[in-house]
Amino acid sequence: MTIECTFTGAKVLRGDGWCDAPLSIAAGVVQHSGGTRTVDLGGYWVLPGIVDVHGDGFERHMAPRRGALREAENGVIACASELAANGITTAVMAQFFSWEGGIRSPDFAEHVFDCVCRVRPTVPIDLRLQLRLETHLLDEFDRVGAAIDRFGIRYVVFNDHLPHQRLSEGRKPPRLVGQALKAGRNPDAHFAFLLDLHSRSAEVATAVDRLSATLRARGVVVGSHDDSTAADRAVWAGRGATVSEFPETLEAAQAARDDGARIVMGAPNIVRGASHAGNIPASDLLRAGLCDALASDYHYPSPARAAFRLEELGICTLADAWRMVSRGPARVLDLADRGDLERGQRADCVVLDPDTRRIVATIAGGQVAYMSGSIAERFMSG
Repeated sequence: MTIECTFTGAKVLRGDGWCDAPLSIAAGVVQHSGGTRTVDLGGYWVLPGIVDVHGDGFERHMAPRRGALREAENGVIACASELAANGITTAVMAQFFSWEGGIRSPDFAEHVFDCVCRVRPTVPIDLRLQLRLETHLLDEFDRVGAAIDRFGIRYVVFNDHLPHQRLSEGRKPPRLVGQALKAGRNPDAHFAFLLDLHSRSAEVATAVDRLSATLRARGVVVGSHDDSTAADRAVWAGRGATVSEFPETLEAAQAARDDGARIVMGAPNIVRGASHAGNIPASDLLRAGLCDALASDYHYPSPARAAFRLEELGICTLADAWRMVSRGPARVLDLADRGDLERGQRADCVVLDPDTRRIVATIAGGQVAYMSGSIAERFMSG
């Protein structure tokens, strides 16, 4: 059930900046004016809901322990609550479709997709799906197309995590035994499987070209992942990939900007001050104007924290920083109905305590998704 009210007294981040004017919501969208009920939010800030364009933090909810995989639907529900508590009103759940097996296998991916589709209508948060496809998983490409149709997936990103150098030398990659156990395979069988995938590298380009064209024809957003060079990015631009996720170098990010792709970086990178993998810091790309959106990646609290961190670093104002986690990601996903608090847009907003910088309430599509502490008194008595 959506709420209908007017928030008064708050500092509100609108599309053109901060203002003190009341904010009205009704029927799940921002309105020119609201009904007779008002909620006094004096002393608080109201900002657009966070659009998380890429997050896999849900994995710990879906599979909290190896072998404990039977409560995935409840895991989605728990994840939706965590998303709301962190101000995320639209969440793209990035699920691997990979040779790595286990919780990244095609079988488990379809299980996740099915659970999300069943839970989605019952929670306020807009849960969306991203399929992260390993380029060398050639025998599963037809299955990918079927999954996209069955589960309504609108975003596909291509990855290649095979340790090609080791495999080309016939050497076992590091952590092979652990990977094999997670995949439920004998280590020798897992190594043989990886060698077989690597041996088919010559087939990959044609197969990916064909699949990318099919996806684009279906209106699916296509993205590349971990571009390292301008040449890498040029290949994906030729395939119609309009998103470059987590480019590893300034060169690759500049190439993505030049070909018109939208660039996504990880919010944890901003919070930590560096890439955990030793790649270019996201802050460097932001300073260079080479980032359009920040994503939670593996940590749902990070988008909001990254926005505050960008302000602290003097890279941009909080208003511009927040747009990196709201408007920017919405545009990456071609979602024009959210990301700002303007008339006619979805009523997605967060209420923030400016003293503690904590999110105290989240409204998603006009529904209360999260509320904590004394802010509840304002809503109950308004």
